Amino acid sequence: MPANARSPLAQLKPLSETLLFASNFIRHPNMLGSIIPSSRFLVDQVLKPIDWHGARVIVEYGPGIGTFTAEILRRMRSDAQLVVIETNRDFVRFLRKTLPDPRLHVVLDSAAEVQSVLVRLGLPPPRYIISGIPLGSMPDPVRADIAAKSRAALEPGGAFLVYQFTARALPTLQRTFGDVRRSVERRNFPPAQLFLCTTGA
Repeated sequence: MPANARSPLAQLKPLSETLLFASNFIRHPNMLGSIIPSSRFLVDQVLKPIDWHGARVIVEYGPGIGTFTAEILRRMRSDAQLVVIETNRDFVRFLRKTLPDPRLHVVLDSAAEVQSVLVRLGLPPPRYIISGIPLGSMPDPVRADIAAKSRAALEPGGAFLVYQFTARALPTLQRTFGDVRRSVERRNFPPAQLFLCTTGA
């Protein structure tokens, strides 16, 4: 086999990940924002504001099959901690099996429980929370609760990095955070709305 050729197993791995993601979208469409995983363009744009040297604790909501998770682990410092909070047991099992990194904590719970999750793990407030959960499809009280608890969980000056496929969550984010900057990643399918929400110092 040529040195640069991919093995049959390596070629099957992305397919199996996509099938797992798509099958869960069909079963639980309100839990996932898209039927396919995020593109590298979206991952790069969402993670662009992160100060990797300064980030000691990062939280991710709704990691799915770990498209963002794997890249966060690749970029973050060796002594940082990443907490991913997922409500889907299939994804939790998949992440624990495929990403055996001692810096990673895979937690089966709701994003609304972020503060109690951090307390259980004995971790300080995160510098960043990254969220791809479909806030726009949630009832207003649930969306507002997650936004408020995310802001309360962040360290002073921290940021809530949100990507969505509609702008329905924007008013809630604007009410909750002092500054919300909006952009669009059109190279993703479907195009994604990005919201950089900061708390101030």
